[in-house]
This record gives sequence, structure tokens and C-alpha cells, in this order.
Amino acid sequence: MTYEEVVAKVKEALKDADVSNVKEHAAYQFNITGEGEGAFYVEIADGKINVEPYEYFDRDILVYTSAADLLDILEGKTDFVSANLAGKINAEGDLAKAELLKVAGKKAEAKVETKEEPAKKPAAPKKAATKKTVAKKTTAKKATKK
Repeated sequence: MTYEEVVAKVKEALKDADVSNVKEHAAYQFNITGEGEGAFYVEIADGKINVEPYEYFDRDILVYTSAADLLDILEGKTDFVSANLAGKINAEGDLAKAELLKVAGKKAEAKVETKEEPAKKPAAPKKAATKKTVAKKTTAKKATKK
């Protein structure tokens, strides 16, 4: 995958993102390593999302990752925080703004009607033989004086 294809895939993944309720500005620069290497940015501003193939010097978050890992985040296969903790991405900056990217990454879900099969009743669990234990009744003896 080339750099141009990576940027196009990110644009495609975010084209239907609804960020109209996001009131703050957020800018993310992604430095792609490996296949499709290069830098581009994703900006959320004025209720719109922009993806451009340039560096963003006044960014909130700088992310180093592979194209495959970034696309997994944008497609919802993993989330930003989990990917960061797993070492799939290296992010620095205002990581609280990563939540805004999570909102942007969610596409509008198409309502698809599916024919649901009736839920099967689970088999009753087998009762394990239990042995009753009886506690011994004990009484305390008074201490005797010597």
C-alpha cells in the first residue's frame, strides 16, 4: 500500500463520521511507518473532519504507527488506548483528545434487518454432588485461677 492509498483509506474511513457535536478543536498528526510511510493529519474543527497529506505543526497528538494498525483503530477493531498500551502505536501529546478520534471513527451504523433465530434454551447444568459439612459445636471453658 502506498502513502497516497493510506491517506485515501483514512479519508474513506472517516468520510461519514459525525463530529457535528464535537465543539472543541483537535488535530492529530500520524507518522506512518513501514508500508505507506509518510505523515498526514486528521483535524476536527467546526463540526467537520479534515484529512490532509501534510504535517500539522500545531497538533494536539503525534502518533507513530503502521497503516494496518491505524486502519484497525478507525474500523473499530481496536481502540486508541488499547493500541497504545499494546505498543501498536506510540502517541504523545494531549491523549485526552484521543477520545474525540474514537467518536469520529464510528461510522453511522446502517440498520440492517436480520432474521433472528429463536434463542435456544441452554441445557440445565449438571448438579455436582456436594458433601454437607457440619460444624462441631464447641464451648469455651472458663479460665481457672491458680
